[in-house]
Amino acid sequence: MALQDPDFRKAFGTRLKELRKQKRWSQKELAAKVEIRFQQLNKYESGLNLPPAEMLIKLADALATTIDYLLTGNPVEDNPLANNRLFKRFRAVERFDDDDQEAIIKLIDAMIAKQQMQSVLQPFDDAASA
Repeated sequence: MALQDPDFRKAFGTRLKELRKQKRWSQKELAAKVEIRFQQLNKYESGLNLPPAEMLIKLADALATTIDYLLTGNPVEDNPLANNRLFKRFRAVERFDDDDQEAIIKLIDAMIAKQQMQSVLQPFDDAASA
């Protein structure tokens, strides 16, 4: 089975370590975020052990990636949203009735318009304070 394959575990550990280093976190920092001992995280990164499903979820969330990427190396771009928290919420919103979905879309549109307006006005604010 692939999960027992040492090469599979090693590749998983390499991806895990690379993602942690991209965040500039120590093993202790990531371990604290997912509530395990750093020694256990070290075993995951070195390919000695694979985490259970619950831990895979915690690691993916903490590292802002997908479980699929951690296990297979498939690019995160295949995920509609890199932010797992947003993705989960949008999945929940899909179950709302049409009127509630429309209200949420209008709220999001208003937030996007606000952000765009702030970025347009920023150069004027900077020039006025200079």
